[in-house]
Amino acid sequence: MKANKLSGSCLCGEVSYQFTEDIKVFQYCHGSRCQKFTGSAHAANISVDPGCFQWTSGGNAVGRYELAEAKHFATSFCKKCGSSLPWLTQSKKAMVIPAGTLDDTPSMKPMHNIYYSDKAEWYEDVCNLVKYDELPVK
Repeated sequence: MKANKLSGSCLCGEVSYQFTEDIKVFQYCHGSRCQKFTGSAHAANISVDPGCFQWTSGGNAVGRYELAEAKHFATSFCKKCGSSLPWLTQSKKAMVIPAGTLDDTPSMKPMHNIYYSDKAEWYEDVCNLVKYDELPVK
């Protein structure tokens, strides 16, 4: 069976990418680093083999930031619009794809939460919150 190809892009469309849907893991990361770079309670990250991934446009518009003390963590972003983008781990063993940047829907759903003990103190499970289909009018 041939693996599907999935694509993704940044907010402005300057950068796009593609990867073969041979997902190692799909997880929510609640670690403080992921909170900082997403500006949210957690990151939704997909991990694939770097050989399955390729930039399809705008590769020169991809910025990167690494923490010297981190073994695996880094971030990538569009230099034009600032959107998070896939990044190669410092160990070079995995390409981490921010799921929110996908243009396609992966066949796999998130499997688990990691660094849950570091979750934001204000985090509330989405199942416990009121749900609206649009911005509520006040």
